[in-house]
Amino acid sequence: MSLSEKSKIILSYVIVAVVTLALILAAEAIVRVRQYINWGTFSAVNTFHTHEVTGLRIPTPGMKTRSIEINSLGFRGPEINSPKPSGSLRIAFIGASTTYCAEVSGNDQVWTDQVSRSLKSMWPDLSVDYINAGVGGYTAEDSLVNLDVRVLPLEPDVIVIYHGTNDISADTRTLAERAGIKSVNLALEESWLSKYSLLWMLVEKNLSLMTLENTADAELLEVKPDNLGSEFRENLRLMVQSARERGVSVVALATFSTHLRPGMTAEQRDKAMVSSRYYMPYLSADSLLALFNRYNQIIREVAKETGALLIGNADGIPGDPVHFNDSVHFTDAGSKAQADRVAKVLLESSRFLDLVDSKLSKKISVD
Repeated sequence: MSLSEKSKIILSYVIVAVVTLALILAAEAIVRVRQYINWGTFSAVNTFHTHEVTGLRIPTPGMKTRSIEINSLGFRGPEINSPKPSGSLRIAFIGASTTYCAEVSGNDQVWTDQVSRSLKSMWPDLSVDYINAGVGGYTAEDSLVNLDVRVLPLEPDVIVIYHGTNDISADTRTLAERAGIKSVNLALEESWLSKYSLLWMLVEKNLSLMTLENTADAELLEVKPDNLGSEFRENLRLMVQSARERGVSVVALATFSTHLRPGMTAEQRDKAMVSSRYYMPYLSADSLLALFNRYNQIIREVAKETGALLIGNADGIPGDPVHFNDSVHFTDAGSKAQADRVAKVLLESSRFLDLVDSKLSKKISVD
């Protein structure tokens, strides 16, 4: 019995829908297999959940991929003994994705881990551990809460704070929205579907980047860097104060290092701005440079005002693709350079060396 014309049309639509769905599922499978080959997981490389007390997003406790391991407390790195063993030295690193370092090849390549190992090599008899409290997307305000609720109860002896780009993004985004600049909304928020489909997440991000490449220079925000950063300054100051009130012996503030540098060619500049342009498409290269200089100036001023150690020489990490994966995130080489500059300042600090001596003395008296 032959099908009617209407039935043939319906059947054609069904066949097209089934084939399309099969192709989508096949593409999703290919993307996930590729994800497993590269990262050791079929799902997203980084997964998060909401912390029950702070309401902040934190890494999923126990998450493990080929290059990332999250401990049971939701920090990237090895397990942390609580209470802290007597005579041990514990360092907490406070920051965002540039402290978490998803882009490096393994936990042992994260600069926080390398600083810990560097100090351990100086004093083999000293027990050294660390807390990597970096979480992607955090501003200094988020880290202040994270510090008070999740980090300080673990009794760190040293705190190193590394913040900058997310506060610049948050502060300028507010200005761009007030100015009615349309490109502020081009960096897409994660959709419901992208939470479940790795394929769709990649499609969304790449479409957004393509749009930004075509429109980023169309509408730019005029900024006056000297008028920005007051909240950033206050949150840094409060972190230092909170740490001191809880008995932390050494607090250090690190200036922020970026890929973008003055004097770059147009091609170098575009590569250096790839992720900054995604999150701040309304800013020119000159504006970004001025803002990073301004926020680093604030870091230096807060360190001076509070007596915190200053980890400077942010430009000592070369601004090139060897050291930066994108605009601000380190490669393995960049992470090593960051670890070196942090460890150098600690090792040159009389406060830190006195702290180490007290830990070693306590260990000897216990033994």
